[in-house]
Amino acid sequence: MKLIDIEYTEHPFYGTRQMRNVLRRKGYKINRKRVQRLMRKMGIQSIAPKPNTSKAHPQNKVYPYLLRNFDVTRSNQVWSTNITYIPLSGGSIYHHTASQDDADYAQNALI
Repeated sequence: MKLIDIEYTEHPFYGTRQMRNVLRRKGYKINRKRVQRLMRKMGIQSIAPKPNTSKAHPQNKVYPYLLRNFDVTRSNQVWSTNITYIPLSGGSIYHHTASQDDADYAQNALI
């Protein structure tokens, strides 16, 4: 399970078949069903797109894009944010960044 966890951290898009292949290349005799059972027990699965992921659920609210017809003409008018998960050897951290979108940069980026 530790090897699966390490490999999953590096390649979260690997499914059970690819995970089995990686473990076999490392010299472990393991079949796909065992990898499947262990991944299920660990609560992990591939992050690769699943079927029908493009279909919106009918109960989901559709939020409007608020900047569609909005001209960024000055600094400090539009802000953006990013949250990144960073795994470390002793645990993990979340890195949060808030940034101000500069009007000149935004105008050049849109052109």
